[in-house]
Amino acid sequence: MAASFFEEINSEGPTGVAFKNVNLKKKVISYFANTGNATIADLSKELNLSVPKVTSLINDLIQDSLVQDHGKIESTGGRKPNVYGLAPNSGFFMGIDVKQHYINIGLTDFQKNLISSFDRCPYELKNTQESLEELCKIINNFIADLPIPKEKILGIGINLSGRINYSKGYNYNLFHFHEDPLSKIIEQEVGIKVLLENDSHAMAYGEFCSGAVSTERNILFLNLDYGIGMGIIINGQLYYGKSGYSGEVGHIPIFQNEILCRCGKKGCLETEASGWALVERFKEKLQGGASTLATLNHMAPEDIHLEDIINAANNDDVLAIELIAQVGEKIGRGIALLINLFNPELVILGGLLATTEDYILLPIKSAIKKYSVSLVNNDTQLKISQLGDKAGVIGACLLVRHRLLDLEHS
Repeated sequence: MAASFFEEINSEGPTGVAFKNVNLKKKVISYFANTGNATIADLSKELNLSVPKVTSLINDLIQDSLVQDHGKIESTGGRKPNVYGLAPNSGFFMGIDVKQHYINIGLTDFQKNLISSFDRCPYELKNTQESLEELCKIINNFIADLPIPKEKILGIGINLSGRINYSKGYNYNLFHFHEDPLSKIIEQEVGIKVLLENDSHAMAYGEFCSGAVSTERNILFLNLDYGIGMGIIINGQLYYGKSGYSGEVGHIPIFQNEILCRCGKKGCLETEASGWALVERFKEKLQGGASTLATLNHMAPEDIHLEDIINAANNDDVLAIELIAQVGEKIGRGIALLINLFNPELVILGGLLATTEDYILLPIKSAIKKYSVSLVNNDTQLKISQLGDKAGVIGACLLVRHRLLDLEHS
């Protein structure tokens, strides 16, 4: 019995005629997903394939419930042709955005619609085998609760912080316990093809495809979270650099201080201008006797997270607002440097700190004017992420869609 498209795409790589057929089926699906329904004659012309070959591919995809016959259409004469397109619920892509204290999970269809999501599932990201096993358990539970067959999920994209080589599936900062790529380790546990991505890269791609971007092609996305990451899009394409580690803006040595960064060096932007830095400064103020709404629930200073400070600021807490402004000014200094280097059309601010909006946006704008060349920054727009907490999930789904099916951005 011939393998289905779902089995073929999740196999270790077909060869020969099977490999060619899988790629041709991808092209058919790509056309339907990006252009819409078509006749066999249309597909034959667009894909430069014979009518019998297209007919064979369509029949296989109908057999796999990926494509359906939408009936006959009007024609100028002669026999009316049938029009074909993607079947409803034909295939799905799963995106998982792993944060420090929670996980967001979502499922999209071929047309990029988010059809199911689970936001802020409690999770503690630690570099331990137990934390990795808990991640796999959460993924499997989400899949088990879906109202669709597991085999219809064509791939899973997982966003993590750190240095990730997406083409090889390694994360060299987290869960690097085995010789096998982390993507393969998770794949064995969940039974679906897995692709890893740096969280900031995925968030940038999500915003570019479905968020704050309109016609811009050269964009910087700043992920202002516990750390500071960046996704770079040049001429409409994600820029990875030689080894895939581009965007380590948080480790630009911008300050003259003796604060040891998490990367092991001193003076990095993250040491004074990140969520980690904000939490540490907030705790110092509390230990010095400062008052804040963040401790109204009798929370001990050592138990305070970045989310607690942001909630306090959004409830007009003076201490939280003042410290966020200080961090914002320093982030703005870093962004000014980036604007001078890249001269981008658009800078998008995302991540937890960006949810404070004007509290961090105004000091950032002020610092950009102060530290960047006005002739350069005049051409750069600054926006808050439109997708917010869903940017990473949507970006992960779309990157899996793009890479597994070779679909062009649309």
